[in-house]
Amino acid sequence: MKPTIYDIARLSQVSIATVSKVLNGTGRISEETRQRVMQAVEALGYERSTIATALAGKNTYTIGFLVPDVSNPFFSEILRGAEDAAFARGYSVLVCNTDHDPERERVYLRTLRQKQMDGLVIATGSTAAETVAELVAEGVRVVLLSREIEGVSVGAVTIDNVLGGELAARHLVELGHRRVGVIPEPLHLASSRDRLHGFERALRAAGAECSVAPAGGFGISAGARMAKQVLADPSITALFALNDQLAVGALEALRKLGKHVPGDVSVIGFDDTILAKIVHPALTTVAQPMQELGQRTLELLIYAIESGTQPAEKIVISPTLVVRGSTAPPPGGR
Repeated sequence: MKPTIYDIARLSQVSIATVSKVLNGTGRISEETRQRVMQAVEALGYERSTIATALAGKNTYTIGFLVPDVSNPFFSEILRGAEDAAFARGYSVLVCNTDHDPERERVYLRTLRQKQMDGLVIATGSTAAETVAELVAEGVRVVLLSREIEGVSVGAVTIDNVLGGELAARHLVELGHRRVGVIPEPLHLASSRDRLHGFERALRAAGAECSVAPAGGFGISAGARMAKQVLADPSITALFALNDQLAVGALEALRKLGKHVPGDVSVIGFDDTILAKIVHPALTTVAQPMQELGQRTLELLIYAIESGTQPAEKIVISPTLVVRGSTAPPPGGR
């Protein structure tokens, strides 16, 4: 197995941060410590990635962009904003679609580390904290988009997902709903957990409650399957889906069950992608400013590249509620 900076740190008995400073020639390190680290590097046969080497030299004006599903309109809109910002500054964006596959992600990361990228945007939820920490230690400029990873200090641009969940809950409660079904994304994602937390907290505060379907994926078919599961409870009068694709799947499931939206069951989504506008009825949803997310992510990363720093700033943008035709008071009124 290829040695990592973690192996160097263990062998030389120093921290990962110290190894990073020695490899990148930064910070105040004693000569004795520097020699100990370099001896470990030589003993392990450690080779630095070409992306880190490139960062020490001339910029290539190319940025890697790791996304989980480019067919999801949410990421398409984000990429539009990111590419516009990159193009305006003379940079190109290389998009890698992982399809939520950890092995595919590993292959893309290995490829990106062999390319002379100036920086990397990670918009996937499956990237391990250890992988991000290693990239940073090697000198790679990294910004997380619409995701946060515990245990690593890197820049991140996201929305207030807790507030987004609260907005959805308050809207349904104000309409009179007291028993709501939730169609979740996989809850290993911090953004999904935060949306659910905000939603459940606001419901409890209003004396309402929810039933959460077992998480079963991201797309439209997953949304339809989970909607059928949670609707086995006849007391549910509304559904909250943690993204618009899941919400569209819920609309399809309700149609097949002979239920009218919003007359029988209300549906609210999350993202405000193009899907929310073209389905019937048009989808009430919690809106993320997707192009702004992409733009501000690239601006943060490019600043880091050009200033020679590792970004650590956290930018949190507030979502808004967009009310359309898929939500109404429950059958029989309040």
